[in-house]
Amino acid sequence: MSEFRHPDVAALVLAAGQGTRMKSDLPKVLHAIAGRPLLGYVLGTLEQLGVGRTLVVIGHQRERVRAAFPGAPVEWVTQEPQRGTGHAVMMAEEALLGFTGTLLVVCGDTPLLTAGTLHQLIEGHEQSGAAATVLSMRLPDATGYGRIVRSGRIVPMVAAPILRIVEHRDASPSELEIDEVNSGIYAFSYPRIARVLSHLSAHNAQGEYYLTDTIALLARDGERAQVMCAGDYRELLGINTVEQLAEAERAMKELDASEGRA
Repeated sequence: MSEFRHPDVAALVLAAGQGTRMKSDLPKVLHAIAGRPLLGYVLGTLEQLGVGRTLVVIGHQRERVRAAFPGAPVEWVTQEPQRGTGHAVMMAEEALLGFTGTLLVVCGDTPLLTAGTLHQLIEGHEQSGAAATVLSMRLPDATGYGRIVRSGRIVPMVAAPILRIVEHRDASPSELEIDEVNSGIYAFSYPRIARVLSHLSAHNAQGEYYLTDTIALLARDGERAQVMCAGDYRELLGINTVEQLAEAERAMKELDASEGRA
């Protein structure tokens, strides 16, 4: 049963990646914690959130992923080949034709993500009138993550203007000192983000279309973007290796114990 109600929100789950660093033939989102696939946790959170629609972008071994969730109330979107996060959202454009609400983009490998945090993100986004709201986190070690360059001090789950997202390899020495990073979770005003998707470029080392680049494109068009920082970074941790899978399982037990669910 839904804890919240967001009927005007469409959630887009990014679940197309191969997860090569897991060193397994199993699609990354089907790796399990406590017997439940990573993607199952995310879909359960979206059910609690009470979104109007859930779309899941699949690519690598897509039929195997679909088969793991028979009868799930989701719309499957194929991304083939996989050319980045921006490309994944582009692949959903046909399914979202005529949609005018909030598009919530989440990652399929974030099993600790809670409906409460996503509810706060959506509320903060919709009340602000911003075109985009980035959910961020503060990490003890931000190596490899895109840094958040913002205006204003960091107050958990309070919105502030975002100036840009700088990838680790492009960051200046002072920007590398920033511990606030992009979680890969966003709330977008869909008609406004749809207008800039076609302007994304894949002229980069990976040859991919990055969703992070939409922030600069929106600013160029005079649109406003903002950032909200989660209170507990563990909730937003994605899984890319078997070590991170074990770390997430430990964090889940810690969070359950702290909330009296153990």
